[in-house]
Amino acid sequence: MDYSRYIFSCKFENNAVLPPYKGSTLRGIFGHALKKVVCALRKQRCTECLLADRCLYPTIFEISAKANDSGRKRIAQPPHPYVIEPPPDAKTHYEKGDSLDFSMILFGNACDNPAYFIYAFEQIGKIGIGKQIDGSNGTFTLREVYAGNEKIYSKTDGKIKKQSAKQFLDAQALAKTTDDGLSDIALELLTPLRLKYQNGLKADLPFDVLTRAMLRRISSLFEYHGEGEPALDYRGLVARAENVAVKEVHIGWYDWRRYSNRQEQAMMMGGMVGKITYTGVPGDYLPLIRFCELAHLGKATTFGLGKIKATLK
Repeated sequence: MDYSRYIFSCKFENNAVLPPYKGSTLRGIFGHALKKVVCALRKQRCTECLLADRCLYPTIFEISAKANDSGRKRIAQPPHPYVIEPPPDAKTHYEKGDSLDFSMILFGNACDNPAYFIYAFEQIGKIGIGKQIDGSNGTFTLREVYAGNEKIYSKTDGKIKKQSAKQFLDAQALAKTTDDGLSDIALELLTPLRLKYQNGLKADLPFDVLTRAMLRRISSLFEYHGEGEPALDYRGLVARAENVAVKEVHIGWYDWRRYSNRQEQAMMMGGMVGKITYTGVPGDYLPLIRFCELAHLGKATTFGLGKIKATLK
């Protein structure tokens, strides 16, 4: 599966007020901006549009669930092929000239069209984000876009110098077994992690629950945006994960609120944050963890939720 990661560097043109967690703000306006950029027939619904199979927008936001041989949809909500990573700080007040930097990760065919995403965020800067101050939102200029250490876009010349910065995620590497023995792994939840466990959201993360979440993320991304679901021993991995113990845990619940324009109501989007250390982790789980460090984990990953970092001890 192809993937690419871009860093957007912006500068505010006036004062702005943003929420402590900015993933919702960036994600909330992104869909509208992208549709405005790519849609040729703006008043039509994607499902009724003759150009839908040639348009970028439906492949990002209107993904249809695949049915198996029995007609059942195994993955009810197909994953979107992008993740927006907001700045890690909780800064809320910005002055004219302040910087706003964030990242965007693309998967699969979305990697072929970085120009549309860059242009969409350039337009978002003109529209403005955050709360209104004296009747205006916080407008910004998209100054530069980087792929790794390479600058691929600059406001100075307005040109994209590299159309793609694709890298490849090999599904076979996820099934690689190692003879490294057992390790202790400290897992840090950098942004709220939302996982449904036993029909509820809990601030608890046994290793088998983590494993189930990793396998769901991996299988769904590869199924919809890669070369198909990887040939992993799903049942075996979950069963063996139950033998991995928690050595130390410092996990709490972080609540934050976002307003859904589609549902026209405020929504609570809490999740787990903190650190947890597992002991006796077999080596064949490490490729799964490393993948999810990149791709995020759990629900609402497009907002930047579920960002994790693992350290071997």
